[in-house]
Amino acid sequence: MAMGGKTDAATHDLLREGPIKGRGAASFVRGRFEKTVTEAEDDGWGSVYAGDEAGSDWRPPPLPTQVTEERARSIISRNQSPDIPFSQSVNPYRGCEHGCVYCFARPSHAYLDLSPGLDFETKLYAKTNAAQLLRAELGKRGYRCSSISLGINTDAYQPIEKRHRITRQVLEVLAECRHPVGLITKSGLIRRDLDLLAPMAKQGLVHVYVSITSLDNRLSAILEPRAAAPHTRLKTLQALHDAGVPVGVMVAPVIPMISDRELEQILEAAYAHGARGAGYVLLRLPHELKEVWREWLALHYPDRAAHVMSLVQQMRGGKDYDSRYGTRMRGEGPFADLIAMRFAKAYKRIGFGRLPPLDTSQFVPPDPPRPRSPQGELF
Repeated sequence: MAMGGKTDAATHDLLREGPIKGRGAASFVRGRFEKTVTEAEDDGWGSVYAGDEAGSDWRPPPLPTQVTEERARSIISRNQSPDIPFSQSVNPYRGCEHGCVYCFARPSHAYLDLSPGLDFETKLYAKTNAAQLLRAELGKRGYRCSSISLGINTDAYQPIEKRHRITRQVLEVLAECRHPVGLITKSGLIRRDLDLLAPMAKQGLVHVYVSITSLDNRLSAILEPRAAAPHTRLKTLQALHDAGVPVGVMVAPVIPMISDRELEQILEAAYAHGARGAGYVLLRLPHELKEVWREWLALHYPDRAAHVMSLVQQMRGGKDYDSRYGTRMRGEGPFADLIAMRFAKAYKRIGFGRLPPLDTSQFVPPDPPRPRSPQGELF
């Protein structure tokens, strides 16, 4: 295996032969910015991949999760995308241990010269100064309050949050400043922070969406191997609702011939557990995610892989992905229209509505840090 998390061709091919327990991706898919490519060449002397003297087959070793603590330069990301309902977001982590094979954020790891495949879920970065940076940005004289979405690119409550508690620290700053925040997660760990979220909800400062892709435990285990099980997410919806936190369900992604049949079931189960808002997003396959997804299909659904990709392309203008605003979330064509009609009908029948708007009028800038005084530090 080459340095930097990259693999040579032989290792890459071996990884494709079977799923890796606890991981969503099947290989180290190469990033689009890589400048060097390694290839294996048989020199006639045998191969380190051929097995040991006893004749057992070689298999790649288990892949541990590696977390690098980093000092970020800024923490609020801003966008002007017309099909995204927020203009500001904060991501406490880069990469995500949940390992969701369909995650649209996987290609962002290519900017780090890492693989959007296995690196994305095994080589993680924790922004340990996130709360400090957020406090500084909210305290700037020109700051204008608008809702911040927390954990959009990668889940703010992924497993490493239990130890690093960066999301918790960010929420503490937002609560102190009475700053509105929206969250989306597929983790039950968010229940840990109900002591912060419930008071903020009473002030109209928070709402939460829980993402559910499937209610099938077996399918969820291979689609999103380290995310909370479906029944845990339903319990999380109920806990948030019972605590007075406005909560909705995001059916995402809807995957043709894999999970689309569950659309109505997910909506019904979510409403029964307290969700009062709902949305959905079709499967998106930007950049290297196309290869990650195709490998997953070949491993788990070889009998229908071609059919799945045919439907995906029908919804994306004949391509694997169409990034145009307005169509990238919903797709187009007969199958996409059918999904939209099914969702709209179920949404109305079940009784979903909009979550209450978040209040930006209560924002109070954080207190400026006290100037450092050598004399004062003596006492």
